[in-house]
Amino acid sequence: MERGGGMPGGRTTGSTGLRASVERRSAAAVVLLHRLPRWTLLAAVFALLVLGMAGTGWAAAAGLFVLALFLAWFAYLNWPALDTSGRLLRVVTVTVLAGFGIARAIGRF
Repeated sequence: MERGGGMPGGRTTGSTGLRASVERRSAAAVVLLHRLPRWTLLAAVFALLVLGMAGTGWAAAAGLFVLALFLAWFAYLNWPALDTSGRLLRVVTVTVLAGFGIARAIGRF
């Protein structure tokens, strides 16, 4: 049984070019993440967020940037299945995380 939208095999309907390439290259990682216990991904996200918020300097910035990149990757893969509010929420989330990462990197937060 498949979670979410998309076609069997992990590709969305009619994907071509860059999207098809990203989906194809992401397939193995998505399958790996799907096979992990649910708490594993939650723990990793929580650890990166704690590192970013409680840490200092470049280590904190790196934690936030890694989390932002991870969420941006997931958002890109899910983009065709999202409605406008879902897309807006993901753009705002990635932007805020990247902004906090930048602020940590330059020592402003």
